[in-house]
Amino acid sequence: MSFVRKLEILVEKSVFAPASSVSEAEMSTAALSLTQQARAENLAIAQGLRGGDAELLDRLILQYQHRLLRYLMYLTSNREIAEDLFQETWMRVLTRGSQYNGSARFDTWLFTIARNLVIDFRRRRTMASLEEMSENDEDERPYEVASNEPNPFDHYQSSENAGRMAEALLTLEPLQREVLILRFHEELSLEEIAQVTRAPLSTVKSRLYRGLATLRPRVESRAEAKMETMPVAREVR
Repeated sequence: MSFVRKLEILVEKSVFAPASSVSEAEMSTAALSLTQQARAENLAIAQGLRGGDAELLDRLILQYQHRLLRYLMYLTSNREIAEDLFQETWMRVLTRGSQYNGSARFDTWLFTIARNLVIDFRRRRTMASLEEMSENDEDERPYEVASNEPNPFDHYQSSENAGRMAEALLTLEPLQREVLILRFHEELSLEEIAQVTRAPLSTVKSRLYRGLATLRPRVESRAEAKMETMPVAREVR
């Protein structure tokens, strides 16, 4: 399931079920094996970055380049700025790789670097950080996305539908948009999003809830506008 399908399901239903808690005893052997493999990969990346492994950096750029650029474009709404910050992010990875210890996912650390660069850029240009562009009165109601829900953006697989979703996303408050991108595009957990954004978990949940609630009517209005512009087929006799 893609990003678009997950979000569409949540937007259409407006049902935000709490995630079901799964104990370690209930986890499958396969899931545990994947978790261990991920940890081993994170530690291997940390070791390679500490050693200045150029081939490792090339592989990381190849693996994460599209995700990183997409994230930066959604944060900045400007491709040229996003590309500049993209290059700067990888320079930070190169020069500060020793700071990554492998305890968190590499992409979480990567997005944290990118986000900090966006904040620095905004401070230089407008003296306003990303946080200062956010909602003044964030709703603190509890919110969880069920872990077994399909990915919300998968339904919009055509470029036309994906374009409508992208347009709707760009109308959201920057911090609401960021949380939706990190949760459904990048598939970070709420805890990892809190780590990237340096926000309390309750705030992350609030931004996610408000973003989904705001997105629904905007997606629907764009779909209705599209239907109104479609030519009416004449009856064939």
